[in-house]
Parts: sequence; C-alpha cells; structure tokens
Amino acid sequence: MSGKILLVDDEQEIADLIEVFLQNEQFQCFKYHTFQDAFSVIDSECFDLAIIDIMLPDGNGFTLCREIRKKYTYPIILLTSKTEGTDKVTGLSLGADDYVTKPFLPVELVARVKAHLRRVHDYDGKKMGSNEMVTIAGLLLNKASHECRLNGEQIKLTPTEFSILWFLCKNRGKVYSADELFQIIWGERYFKNSRNTVMVQIRHIREKLNDIGEKPKFIKTIWGVGYIVE
Repeated sequence: MSGKILLVDDEQEIADLIEVFLQNEQFQCFKYHTFQDAFSVIDSECFDLAIIDIMLPDGNGFTLCREIRKKYTYPIILLTSKTEGTDKVTGLSLGADDYVTKPFLPVELVARVKAHLRRVHDYDGKKMGSNEMVTIAGLLLNKASHECRLNGEQIKLTPTEFSILWFLCKNRGKVYSADELFQIIWGERYFKNSRNTVMVQIRHIREKLNDIGEKPKFIKTIWGVGYIVE
C-alpha cells in the first residue's frame, strides 16, 4: 500500500518518528509543524490522508480539519493529548474520521492509516471491480465510484460516512447497534467512546442529506437498539 500523507504536528520528535514509520510502509510523508505551513499546501498537493495534531502553535487542528473538509473527502486522523471526549467529538463533528490519543504506539497509528486507506480503495472500484448500486427514495449510491446522489444532486461524503450509509442501505430493514456498526466499519473492538463516534457520523450523514427532522427519511434511530434504513 502507498499514498501521500499530510502530517501536521508541532512536536518535532513525534513528527519525525511518525514519518519514519510511514516511510517504512512506503508512504510519502509531507511533514509540517505549523498551521500556516500546512494550510498553504492543502490546495497545491493532492493527499490520500491527513494526520493532524489538534494543538498547533499558530492555530489548531480543528480549523485545519474544517478547511480541508470544504474541498476534500480524504480521511483525516486527529491527534490529541487530551483524554476528554469533548475534543474527540468536536473533531468528528468537523469531519474527522478518527482520532488517536497521545501517547500512542506509532504502529497503532500506521495500522489506522492503512485501515482508512483500505476503506477508500474498497470503494474506488479497484478492489471490488463492481458497479453495484443502491437506490432508495431518490437516494443513489454507487459503490464503484463512491458516488452519492440525492434527487440527482451530488452529496459529498467522506469514506467513513459513505461506508456507514452504504452498509445500512445494503442491509435495509435490519437494525444495527452502535457497537456493531463501529466494529464493522472501523474494523476494531468497540470501546468507551465508540458510541459517540458513530452518533456523530450518523448526524453528519443526516445533515448532508438534509434529513435532520424528528422523523428522518433514511437512517432511522430505534431507541435503545440502534440504526436502520427501512
């Protein structure tokens, strides 16, 4: 596996260590230590994934995440030194796909990078080789092109958002708990804050589909049980 990774962390030793581990896995790493340096390059370079520290000397990773999401859907992993769930939920609400709490093992971060890139590749047609499509009440999902359209209008979804919506639509009529969705989509064991992670991603999807009323048309919540597309 290969790809271009944007790495933004003001702690040089940590950034250097992450860079070494990424390069050992054949990734091309673009490393920056400030918000401004990273901001100046996001429009001139095409990245496959971003790793961004929340705390930067001249800004914060939240703002950088928001700026990236204005134009791009590639996966974003946030790094945080705080253990509170607020930072994590805030990052996810701004469009991040994942977060890693410092201190962490570099091999764990690299494993997450690979998992997110595999998800992207699974839906770009290279691996699946399929033009499989789903249509539900004006919603169209094309697995091969990673395309989502609602009544003909293109909806930009991140790979994680697309994965959740695709899975629920393909398994229409079945209820899945946050626990089950997390393990299926992220491919990891459910942990303490996983429910918030899933809830935020579901909210993003609903907002993008303009389906945020008390009675959503697509992803419905079965209280105490989970989520379903009927």
